[in-house]
Order: sequence, then C-alpha cells, then structure tokens
Amino acid sequence: MKKIALVAVIALLHSSAAFAAGKNSAPLIGMALASGRPTVIDFGAGFCIPCKKMKPILESLDREYRGRANVVFVDINEEQGIGDKYRVQMIPTQVFYDSKGKEVKRHIGFMDKPEIIKVLKELGVK
Repeated sequence: MKKIALVAVIALLHSSAAFAAGKNSAPLIGMALASGRPTVIDFGAGFCIPCKKMKPILESLDREYRGRANVVFVDINEEQGIGDKYRVQMIPTQVFYDSKGKEVKRHIGFMDKPEIIKVLKELGVK
C-alpha cells in the first residue's frame, strides 16, 4: 500500500496537479524538495490580484519545465499555518530551492515569467 501511495505522489509531481497544491500541501512540498530538481513555490491566495496574474505564468512554467524543475502553488488562505511555516509575510511570495532542497532565493510580489526563468537557469535548469 505504501508503494502505491509513493507512486501516486511521484506521478502527481510529474503532472500539472503538482502546480495546484491544495489544503494539505506539506507532503507535496516535501516531495518536490526531495525530488533532486530545483523547485519554485509560489505562496499566494485566490483573492490576491497579483496572485491571479501569476497563475497563468506558473501554469505555463509547470508545463514547460516538467521533469526538469518543480513549480508549486500554495494557497495560504486554504491552509492554516503554512505561511508561518515558510515565513511568508506578504503574498505573493516566490521561494526558490536548489536541487538539494535548500532555499536559495526569495521574492515578494508579482514576478514575471522572464524573471522566474532567469532564476531557474541560475539554478541549472535548461
């Protein structure tokens, strides 16, 4: 049973569903950070205008970088305590992690696609 659950989580990381973390995103974040790939996590909320503007950018990046980097969105309004756990003070906040799961960059506010791609390239994503 554990093997099936692990396969399901790994498959989730390879699908666009990994983009939209829901009410229990902690396991998904943990798997993304342990995947051996650079990861960007966007902490936002559905009511946030800049977050809404970033949604299509993140969805596009998720498709374009699938298998090379993880793109995860976490709605902090749906999950109590997740913002505190990841030290999110304002939304949107993008947190970039290297392939070892170490935080290497943090950005607060709207971040356009070229800026995100630049950071991913700095992390070695081709």
